[in-house]
Amino acid sequence: MIVLAIDTAGTGCFAALYDSDRDTVLGAAGADIGRGHAERLMEFVDAALEAAGMDLPDIDRIAVTIGPGSFTGIRVGVAAARGLALALGVPAVGVSTLAALAADRPGPSLIAIDAKRDEVYWQRFAADGSAATPPAIASVEQARAIALAEGETLGGSGATLLRADAEAGTDGVSIATVARLGARLDPEASQPRPLYLRGPDAKPQAGFAIRRA
Repeated sequence: MIVLAIDTAGTGCFAALYDSDRDTVLGAAGADIGRGHAERLMEFVDAALEAAGMDLPDIDRIAVTIGPGSFTGIRVGVAAARGLALALGVPAVGVSTLAALAADRPGPSLIAIDAKRDEVYWQRFAADGSAATPPAIASVEQARAIALAEGETLGGSGATLLRADAEAGTDGVSIATVARLGARLDPEASQPRPLYLRGPDAKPQAGFAIRRA
C-alpha cells in the first residue's frame, strides 16, 4: 500500500510517500516554515511524488496529522487530505501528533506538548504505543502531578515543564512515523478530524455586529 503522509500540525510542513509492504519511505519533502502552510503544502506534495517517481493516482491512502497543534496548520492539512482523498477515491486517516511522538519512544510514556498560557496537551501511552488515556489539556501544575508516575518516560516540548530531570523534547513529528501509523489505522474508525483540545483564540467582534431588521 502506498501512503501519502502529510504533517502541517506544527511549524513544519512535510509530505512523504511510504510503501507499507516494504516499510520504506520512497520520497519526502518539506521544511520548518513557521507559517504559510496553505501556500506551500501542495508544493511539498509534488516534490515528494517526484522524489518517489510516482503520480497522484499511485496513492492508496492518505494520512494526516490532526493535532493538537496549530489551529491554522491543522485545518490546512485536514482539508487537503480530505480533498485529495475525495478526488482520488481513496481513504484518509487522521494521526494524532501525541501518538506520533509516543511511537518512537521505548516503554510506557507520557507525551506533553507546550500549549502556552501555562497549559499542556498531554496523553499517556503504553509500551506498545497504544493510548492509555484520552488526549487532554491541563494546567502545568495539574500535569506535574500527573507526571509523577514511575517507570514511564516523558516526551514532547512540555516534558521539561513537568519534570526538571526530563529530556528536552520537541513537537516535531517524524513524517515517516506519521506514514507508518497511518498505514495501520482503520479508515472507518480514524477519519481525519481536527483534534482541538482548546477553543480558538479568535473571538467574535460583538461591537461590530450588524443588527438584524
